Formats: sequence, structure tokens, C-alpha cells
Amino acid sequence: MISSRDRVNLTLNHKEPDRIPLDLGGSAVTGMHVSTVYQLRQALGLDKPGTPVKVIEPFQMLGEIKPDLMEVLGIDVVGLSGMRTMFGFRNEGWKTWTTFDGTPVLVPEGFNTDPEPNGDILMYPEGDRSAPPSGRMPKGGWYFDAIVRQPPVDDNNLNVEDNLEEFGPISDEEIEHFKREAERLYTETDKAILANFGGTGFGDIALVPAPWLKYPKGIRDVEEWYISLVTRQDYIYELFDRQCQIALANLEKIYDAVGDRVTAVFVTGTDFGMQTGPFISPETYRKLYQPFHRGINDWIHKNTQWKTFIHSCGSVMALIEDFIVAGFDILNPVQCSASHMDPLELKKRFGDRITFWGGVVDTQRTLPFGTPDDVRKEIRDRIRIFGPGGGLVFNAIHNIQAQTPIENVLAMFETVREYSRYPL
Repeated sequence: MISSRDRVNLTLNHKEPDRIPLDLGGSAVTGMHVSTVYQLRQALGLDKPGTPVKVIEPFQMLGEIKPDLMEVLGIDVVGLSGMRTMFGFRNEGWKTWTTFDGTPVLVPEGFNTDPEPNGDILMYPEGDRSAPPSGRMPKGGWYFDAIVRQPPVDDNNLNVEDNLEEFGPISDEEIEHFKREAERLYTETDKAILANFGGTGFGDIALVPAPWLKYPKGIRDVEEWYISLVTRQDYIYELFDRQCQIALANLEKIYDAVGDRVTAVFVTGTDFGMQTGPFISPETYRKLYQPFHRGINDWIHKNTQWKTFIHSCGSVMALIEDFIVAGFDILNPVQCSASHMDPLELKKRFGDRITFWGGVVDTQRTLPFGTPDDVRKEIRDRIRIFGPGGGLVFNAIHNIQAQTPIENVLAMFETVREYSRYPL
């Protein structure tokens, strides 16, 4: 019987395995909100009522996808990430907590917060409440929004070093963590390993505010960052160039530790698309981003067997050819609901050159607001389009959100189980 790892490898090489491989929880953009994980585990009879689920990423409040859930659903991918959360504290020292909707969860000990007088929840970098808060969950909310902590930008005193604060040589402790976890996941499972080593997300807007830093300097405001792509291009280019040099040195050390146990590596989560079109022109992408994407991807392809993964939401049809030129092997989340992202056109133009990791069911409309029959139809249609010839890893379009009807989630996995076997 074919292993999950081989199934994913065949798919990434645009060959048809026995069935389309599945991902759930392999990365911070292919997971599920903790409240929905809780409901799914209850519906499948995996836990007794009231059994808490771990929040493995508090920024988006993503729930842990444990091995027993992977087994039931037929998941083929497992994630490998760093020791710390987006807020800078470690995923350890678990303690009980309850979400606004009453879901019992476990959070790391650094999740050091209480409701404010207005009911909002503030989160602190490294769990240090003496520092200014870096995240806010509004009362009744489901996840945290980054808090911008930046004084007015003084162009006469801008220093690239300020935006490089979070980038530096990888520590021996981190290297040992990646080595240990890669070995464990490779030997204890037959899953494909999707790794996020960090440091290669040039201009990822979720990372720009740096919610893990206590006193971030440089350009940290989201609006100011996007303005800078036009008005401060020399600054951005120098920043990316320095970041790329650091990242390449770190990747060499990481590869020495983990080798080819890793199947694919999450290079960047920089969103280039809006609902209606790209944030930036292809010319700006080629000038500011592509040289560094290509630098990372070229090193990976020359020195490893890893495949490279780009996450970019929205309407990015106008940029996909440039992503391919930059050396990306995998595109996620394939937001077919955005303008110009017709599945047939995507498959026709790019399906033999890039793997679509996602694109199978819409998490904005169909999955949260449709019926189980709507979910089944959309999945069947997308499998028929994206599946032939390999090059499709089944995943929803971005993380499955809170309040998604559990009958729709069950319909999703039932449908892929029924219709994903080759020949389609």
C-alpha cells in the first residue's frame, strides 16, 4: 500500500497516485479554528464532551490536529514548525481556558491575558504584561488582530536594521528542535512533512507588525508598509536583500540538520491578492520580491529535494506565471472565489507546472453558509477540474473558520473520500 509521503511526492511531481492526498493542519494556513476542531472531534466520537483541544497557534486560534483525527480523516501531511507562537511564547506549559463561545481549550502558559473592562482580550509579546499589548481579540471574537505599535515614520532616520531585528542567525536550540522533530515525524509517521522554518516571508503582512517583539522599530504599520512599496522601494529592496542573505545561511544549517526528511517547505505567506486583483503590479513583484523568492527557491532546488510553497490569497492570476518563474512548486490557497481565478483557466494554464494546494472548497461562502449538498457539489466539480494528472493536494481555501456548520465539515471529508480515487 502506498504511503502518505509517497502519495504527496507523486502528486507534487504531477503524477497520479492512488488518490488525491489531503492536508489539514500541516501549516498555519491549512488548518482549522479550535472551536471547529472541538466540534469535529465530538461529532466523530473521538473525545468525551468537555475534553479540551490545544490551541497550537493563538494568533488565529488554530486547533491541534492530533494523530487520531488524522487517521480518521485520511490526512497525508504533518506540519513542522518552530518552538514559539506568533506572540513569541513557547508552545508548552498547557493550561485550561475557554473561548467566547464556551469551547474548552488548552493554551500555552505564555497565553497570559484576562478580559479588559470592555470585554476585549489583549495579548502580550512573550506573555509579558509589562510590555505594550501586541494583539487584541474583540469581545465575542474568534482570533486576535495585531496591534500596530509604531510612532510616526521619520524618513530622515529610517534604518533598515530596525526592520531586521527579528532576523538573525538561527540558534543551536532551534536547529536541535528542527532536527529532533523532523526525525520524529519521519520515523513515527508515514506523512509528508510540510516545514515552516521562518525567515523567508519577505513582506508577509501578518509578520510586519511583529507581534512577538516587545518594542518593534522600523516600518510596522500595515498601511505604511504598503505605501512603502511605492515610496520607499530602495529601503524595501535593501531590507529584503539583507533578509535573504540571513535566510540562506540559516537554511544551510537547517538542511544539515533535517536533510531530505522534509517534503515541502513553506517559503512565504505574503498575500499579493485582493478579492478583485493583485495588490501590486507584476512589475513591482518582479522588482521587489521575485529576486529574493528566486534566490531562496534556487538554493533549495540546488541543494535539497524539498518542494517550495507560496501562500497568497485573493486574485493572483496575473502573478502566477511570475511565481512559477521565481521557482515555486506549490500555490496555496487557490482562492477560486476571487476575480479572474477561474478553476478551468488555472488548471489549463498552470496545472502541469505548479501544484494547487487548496482550491477545493470555499471557506468564505460555500463551507460556512452553504448546505452539505452545496459543499459536495463544489468539491466534486473542483476535483474533476484540478485532479487529473496529479498536482492537487486537497485542502479548503485557507483555514476552516469558527461557526462552520459541522455537518458541512463532515460532508467535505465524506465527499473527498468518495471522489478522490484515481482514475477520477
